[in-house]
Amino acid sequence: MTELPLSIAVETAADDAAIDRLHERTFGPGRFARTAFRIREQTGHERALSFTARVGTMLVGSVRLTRITIGGAPALLLGPLTVEPPFQSVGIGARLMEHALDVARQQGHRLVVLVGDEPYYARFGFRRVPFGQVTLPGPVDPGRLLVCELADGAFGGVAGMVSGAR
Repeated sequence: MTELPLSIAVETAADDAAIDRLHERTFGPGRFARTAFRIREQTGHERALSFTARVGTMLVGSVRLTRITIGGAPALLLGPLTVEPPFQSVGIGARLMEHALDVARQQGHRLVVLVGDEPYYARFGFRRVPFGQVTLPGPVDPGRLLVCELADGAFGGVAGMVSGAR
């Protein structure tokens, strides 16, 4: 893996346009129809828990966390995590993930969910949600609904519908 001079910073409003363009390039117009996007649209992401990655002054990656509830229990929805295509597969996504989860843990958050590929996210502590324990207000492949406990036992007893926290 190539070691890049990467800086990770809290996302600011000044980053919005560049992040929107990055999402457009990496996810295309279909992103608006995804269930996770619709949840984030309801409440907006938590700026203090969303981060950018830069090489020099060039934005090369972004990760966002959004406050949600699962059957009334507080949690975070992670995503989107995205990296500029020429910078993929050099560890930028992993560094953004680790940073976002560390900050969320430091701020007292206990639970994070996402819709994604288990083989990639398992190394960060994510595992598949047992079928039917958590539901989303739209279609999601249940094999891609993942959870990460930031505190031991945080997922015990949590069940129900995901909705945006206000």
